[in-house]
Amino acid sequence: MCVERTVQARDQQQEPQENFILVPSGMTRFITEYPQFFNATNLEWKKLLKPDKYKDIIISSLRFLVNDHRAKIFAFVIMENHIHLIWQMMPDNDPEAVQRDFLKYTAQRIKRDLEKNHPDVLAHFKVDAKDREYQFWERNALSVELRSHPVFIQKLDYIHWNPVKAGICKLPEEYKYSSALFYEKGTDNWGFLTHYRD
Repeated sequence: MCVERTVQARDQQQEPQENFILVPSGMTRFITEYPQFFNATNLEWKKLLKPDKYKDIIISSLRFLVNDHRAKIFAFVIMENHIHLIWQMMPDNDPEAVQRDFLKYTAQRIKRDLEKNHPDVLAHFKVDAKDREYQFWERNALSVELRSHPVFIQKLDYIHWNPVKAGICKLPEEYKYSSALFYEKGTDNWGFLTHYRD
């Protein structure tokens, strides 16, 4: 679970506390203290993201989250059937809401394309659920706070070495849909990455 601190100022005279933001009574402000390691998997590990056009939908959504000041993206990798991110929500953005909207938006965009161009593939994602006809992401995506620098670096390496371990490339920076090149050469081909040192 993400640590969120909600602080309500009851008194204009109240002294601010370290790591808290005081806001007028009745208003809340979400503060994400730690970056999060986030993992989302396609339904039953099906290779939904194998076509680059679906990876590009993920990229587009991440770019929107950054441009809309909802999140910082420190690292990512998009594999054929899952994604890994290190991200941090910006103030006033509920982490659970951002995560929900991200997964819902990407699912809707992919569904639209499948309906139009690949209805036979869409049928593989039909589910018997009360709240939906199709499901593209497994429920309960993993989100873990990264509370120390060593843990952050361990997850960063894990993300970047994922394609190598899968046998897709020999070096992390050779894989296109990853932030590895950004950390290896300083090249941000995506225009939305934040280095963890910044």
